[in-house]
Amino acid sequence: MDLYLTALKGVVEQSGFVALNIPTLVMLLVSFVLLYLAIAKGFEPLLLMPIAFGCLLVNLPLSGIVDPGGFLYFVKFGIDHELYPVIIFMGIGALTDFGPLLANPITFLLGAAAQIGVFFAVIGAMSMGFTIQEAAGIGIIGGADGPTAIYLCAKLAKGILPAVAVAAYSYMSLVPLIQPPVIRLLTTKKDRSIKMEQLRPVTRTERILFPIVSTIACGLVLPASVPLVGMLMFGNLLRECGCTERLSLAAQNEVLNATTIFLGISVGATMSAESFLTVATLKIIALGLIAFIFSTAGGVLFGQIMKVASGGKINPIIGAAGVSAVPMAARVCQKVVSKEFPGSYILMHAMGPNVAGVIGTAVAAGAMLTLLTQ
Repeated sequence: MDLYLTALKGVVEQSGFVALNIPTLVMLLVSFVLLYLAIAKGFEPLLLMPIAFGCLLVNLPLSGIVDPGGFLYFVKFGIDHELYPVIIFMGIGALTDFGPLLANPITFLLGAAAQIGVFFAVIGAMSMGFTIQEAAGIGIIGGADGPTAIYLCAKLAKGILPAVAVAAYSYMSLVPLIQPPVIRLLTTKKDRSIKMEQLRPVTRTERILFPIVSTIACGLVLPASVPLVGMLMFGNLLRECGCTERLSLAAQNEVLNATTIFLGISVGATMSAESFLTVATLKIIALGLIAFIFSTAGGVLFGQIMKVASGGKINPIIGAAGVSAVPMAARVCQKVVSKEFPGSYILMHAMGPNVAGVIGTAVAAGAMLTLLTQ
């Protein structure tokens, strides 16, 4: 009997229950909330669910799963060394049709204008006491581009990576809730009623040359942008060249899906109680929201300028699609218009600035890396 009690006591003392504390319980609750949002509400479930489960795993006491030699210790290698975001950019490139952008190249400017929230958030973060490197990582949330935010933070400010990653993907998933009020505030009903001309056809030669020329141009101007922009364009070339269908499909499906799983779990594994439950986390989440709102507003306001310059031929709403949330932001623009004017169709026009936003955010990250790692 004594032997049995001793063994039972040993099991209890080595269980996770003895190491549970309030911060750990709070983080377990956070993981439950994220799981609920992903599964029940459908908020960016492909990444939010792995993030939530990674958070759950790392906050189970005494498991050793993230300690040197543990499973997540090796899985995190891909995020510690920026592998996963770069591979995901290849998959995004393989999924993306740059045709609407090539058919109306002026929408490049809308993708650039929608980066204004990034720089507003950088200024705001510095005023709150963050370092310039941390401010850069926080600001990139405004581009609504999770992989780029993770890539930049892994390079410049690993300490805030968990909060930035969660904020970036949360706001990406909340695009349909955040953007419509901003769009309606900055446009009139007459603006929203503008019908745009059908886009011209884009030739196969244009589609093939675009990723090659873009990689060279970005690489020469901003070498730090090559990992993201280069792999984005490589993925797109696989899609458009017409002779690598198997590779394109693999990049779009198996490779992208597997990397998304490991990226999400790795991000969740950084969400330990000691690193996540800080005042800085609340500041980052608030700044991320401000950045995203200003990015949407910047795109719409520049859309208003283009409307005037074009003699009323451009619907300013498409500027809101200049953030990187592809294709969600473009669909939101279409939904706002369709709600008031059934039959009006601007989706393909909105896809132009939407894919330009992906490039714009990657270039912005490259610019920050160039300036801050000298």
